[in-house]
Amino acid sequence: MPPRALRGFTATSVFAAALLAAGQVTPSAASDLGPLKQALTLHASFDRQFDADFSRGDRTLYFAGGGTGGPAVTTDAIELAGTTGKFGGSLHITKKNPVRPFFKGPGVIDYLAADWSGTVSLWLKINPDEDLEPGYCDPVQIVAGDAKQGYIFLEWSRDESPRHFRFAIQPRFELWNPRNLDWAQMTDAERPMVALYRAPFSRTRWTHIAFTYDRLNSGRAGVGQLYLDGRALGAITGWDLTFGWRAEQVQLVLAAAYVGHIDDLAVFNRALTAPEVGQLFALPGGAGNLH
Repeated sequence: MPPRALRGFTATSVFAAALLAAGQVTPSAASDLGPLKQALTLHASFDRQFDADFSRGDRTLYFAGGGTGGPAVTTDAIELAGTTGKFGGSLHITKKNPVRPFFKGPGVIDYLAADWSGTVSLWLKINPDEDLEPGYCDPVQIVAGDAKQGYIFLEWSRDESPRHFRFAIQPRFELWNPRNLDWAQMTDAERPMVALYRAPFSRTRWTHIAFTYDRLNSGRAGVGQLYLDGRALGAITGWDLTFGWRAEQVQLVLAAAYVGHIDDLAVFNRALTAPEVGQLFALPGGAGNLH
């Protein structure tokens, strides 16, 4: 594949369907969970509480926006949903709302000014074309204040039908968008992202998503990788993925304009390998098997 295509890799519906139809991932060395356990920094099962079951930092899930603040509580739009999850309960967002649940970064996501890596994993159950309201929807964001200093996110696109699913790593604004172009008007090759024109999300089955960020703040050596149901579907390469964040400001944000279920959120302090992502996807009890 030519270098320019790799910068804004786009998997067509045919390509994605072929990969996902190839069969369920069987992890190698399934009995050896030691490396995954050592890399785990947070696991939130959402079985009985909003807060994380395991964390190397703050376990608390916080709310911000919509006049709310402090630890998460049940609202008319955000609740814990009994036994509806992939593994036990789940976090259920019933309608688009301004509240943003988030975990604080230090200990969970230890941002580094040089050679920064990590992985985020979660399960979603949603029909994006029927459940989401108009506008962008980000089920996961990693942010630290000013988005022009860096921004990592999963999103569903704003206007397309069916809506595109994307993973993006935006470094400092002047590095990826020096002409100050409108994100919606840019071509795929102009955006540091992986885009899927049609992804296998559904109200009746859970979809596993994992993304890695590897060697960020190392110039053009940085790489981002998107996985669905244990399979690699595209990479972000060839960009100067340098951020301007302060470690104490980093947050892992959930459900920005998202409507649907989220389960088994897990964070790791390094970029998992493809076999390890397959191993994580196939765990019979989810990331709860790792602590």
